[in-house]
Amino acid sequence: MTLLELREKLELKLLTSKMDENRQVEGGYASDLLSWVMAHARENQVWVTIQSHQNIVAVASLLGLSGIIVAEGVEVDENTIKKADDENIPIFATPKPVYEICGILYNILTGSRGKC
Repeated sequence: MTLLELREKLELKLLTSKMDENRQVEGGYASDLLSWVMAHARENQVWVTIQSHQNIVAVASLLGLSGIIVAEGVEVDENTIKKADDENIPIFATPKPVYEICGILYNILTGSRGKC
């Protein structure tokens, strides 16, 4: 699935000024502990978190993540957005809870219906 398709299906708001619409998303990962994400997330996954500081961009860039979804209506400061633009890491926002966005993401990426 592409980032553009994912953005549309999850009704995500793009916070950064750009994204590679054709970049592939091969999975998702959810955690708020940066060291845990660094150890377990994989390239081309999207990361669901409520963290909003600049270090999320560094972790996503290091791992080659497709993007970051900041859930639960958490605001992302301008410095984080600027750093994400510099690193070409799209940051999306959603008011949905982490649990809900992960469930939807799982169903979209696996093609299952109501099976989590």
